[in-house]
Amino acid sequence: MTRPTSRDVASAAGVSQATVSLVLGDKWRGRVSERTAGLVRDAAAELGYRPNLAARNLRLGSTRTALLVVPALTNEFFARVYTGAARVAAEHGFGVVLYPSPDGTGPARDPFASARAALDGVIASSMAADALDAIGGDGLPLVMLDSDPASPGAAAHVNLAMADGMRQVAEHLLGLGHRRFLHLASAVDSWTFDVRAEALATLLPAAAELRTVRAPLTVDGARRAVEAALAAPRDRPTAVVCDDDILAAGACKAARRLGLRVPEDLSVTGFDDLALATAVEPELTTVALPAERVGEQGITALLAALDGAPWTAHDIPVELVVRDSSGPAPAA
Repeated sequence: MTRPTSRDVASAAGVSQATVSLVLGDKWRGRVSERTAGLVRDAAAELGYRPNLAARNLRLGSTRTALLVVPALTNEFFARVYTGAARVAAEHGFGVVLYPSPDGTGPARDPFASARAALDGVIASSMAADALDAIGGDGLPLVMLDSDPASPGAAAHVNLAMADGMRQVAEHLLGLGHRRFLHLASAVDSWTFDVRAEALATLLPAAAELRTVRAPLTVDGARRAVEAALAAPRDRPTAVVCDDDILAAGACKAARRLGLRVPEDLSVTGFDDLALATAVEPELTTVALPAERVGEQGITALLAALDGAPWTAHDIPVELVVRDSSGPAPAA
């Protein structure tokens, strides 16, 4: 069987191909009667007709496709960002292609022969705007997620209230009597982690002690970094503030290997509220980041940019979830 065409639909409905185009393109109101529109829709349904989207997009100069660039697929956060973006995109007849950059947060390569020809816009999560030059350059609207709002070149920015999340962590631990802190920072060079580090350093009182060690975003890398940092028992930190739940899981593992109890001897906090946060024992106190909402706002901002409309929004609120990995500071 050959695929039915708009000419077949027009013949079955007894109208012109132009009328079929108007009705199936939802542009018939004021031009075609409701009765005629119904005839066209019924004929299309009976024949099993589907518009040739590729041909239509070629005529319109639009693919109705956005590219979501992420630095990795190993973190659940980015999968949730994609879920939110794809859901809103589908409501507007758009598709979202997920592209993990082979070089992480470094300059991303163009995944197509020409992204400008294959895409309508680019959304990038947790990357720098200049890392996207090879993909879009000045030819495609760019929306940056969880990235430096001061960086040029983006049509819009969507950010989480990361500094406020760290404020909630600091106030929680200070309220529990902690004064000696270890910041287990991500070794990834990224604006979002810089914000967390700056916020923590600013929020702690002058009387507090803060040490920082960096680790790769793996459980084993975090474990090794914390084991080394806590090896000397003298003036040992009583709380480890981690940039990510994966790092926090590694910190908890290090504590057990050193014979320390969490949270009786050492409190540990994370960031993200990944599934991992409730899979470990004790369950992690962490900052919940609404990643799906980030994706939703990202595609909304891109659609606004494509329509030539301005888009602004406040940072998305985050919330500290207190569980069992944080407790009162041990007695000196």
